[in-house]
Amino acid sequence: MTERFPTINSTLSPNELGKFIQQKYALTDKTQCSIFRLAMNHLYIVHDDENKYVFRVYTHNWRTKLEIEEELRLLILLKDEDRQVAFPIADKSGQFIQEIEAPEGIRFGVLFSYAKGIKTAIFSGQTSFLIGQALAKVHQSTENLELMRISYNAHNLLDNPVARTKEFYSKNTNEIEFLETLSAFLTLKMENIDKQKMRYGTVHLDVWFDNLHIDNEKEITFFDFDFCGNGYLCFDISYFLFQLFTTNLNEEEYQAKADSFIKGYETVTEISNEEKKFLPYACLAIMTYYISVQCDRFDYWTNIFLNEDHLKRMVRNLKRWTDYNKIEINSKQKERNNS
Repeated sequence: MTERFPTINSTLSPNELGKFIQQKYALTDKTQCSIFRLAMNHLYIVHDDENKYVFRVYTHNWRTKLEIEEELRLLILLKDEDRQVAFPIADKSGQFIQEIEAPEGIRFGVLFSYAKGIKTAIFSGQTSFLIGQALAKVHQSTENLELMRISYNAHNLLDNPVARTKEFYSKNTNEIEFLETLSAFLTLKMENIDKQKMRYGTVHLDVWFDNLHIDNEKEITFFDFDFCGNGYLCFDISYFLFQLFTTNLNEEEYQAKADSFIKGYETVTEISNEEKKFLPYACLAIMTYYISVQCDRFDYWTNIFLNEDHLKRMVRNLKRWTDYNKIEINSKQKERNNS
């Protein structure tokens, strides 16, 4: 008798998953399911006649059921408050989370509404304004909201991530030294924040063009709240600005879109001076964290981009941002980086 070999990350058959979804959600016999993306989580596009959905299958042991329940609680709250987000859809028995017996163990699945519009890194200043407005409205709903999920702080954004990255990229001495120096610098910045002047609540933490759709240059819909947790709301603002910076190499164009984004945000709610002072630094902490997440999830990526050149590119972007914002991390480190 042949034994089943242990698996860490299987790919569910889209045909069989389509039948499963059709039955669970009482969809029509026209239901079709196809793979969209196999990465940290697996995404499937589901068509039911003219209706379109996204079915997310979380990788095994990536999120606990409680963490997913909290993500969905957030999205339902945002939907109820008429915020522009893709939202979870209950099955015919009223359940939002499916438990699927995959070869590697239980994997959770959730059906989401499909965000109207398209995903693009190329958009106008006016669209940037609308993204700012839409994010501010989300933050109006999430300020002072607390999820039973991670609370982002210096320890889990900087200390642990740098140690993990150092373990993974043991040969990239220059990049690791930069991240260690950056981490120490940012930890002091975070310790010296006037917390009374910083809005705190639930954050998306991954707001960029890959996680929003633009419909007809008029309507913005956010999705993929997989990294949502508790933190300073300006984390989301800073992270969007950083991603805007990396996708707009012309710095004048970047600044115009950044100004438009901030202006759109502040038509809804004010960004305090303390938050504005922290904006150049917050994204650096988030990017330090995401570098380590990629290391942790290395076995789950479907390509081979995660190598030493990738780390060098990531660090170059961080350095370019610090240069643009005239951030002096450490004079000796600065001299070493420029040599």
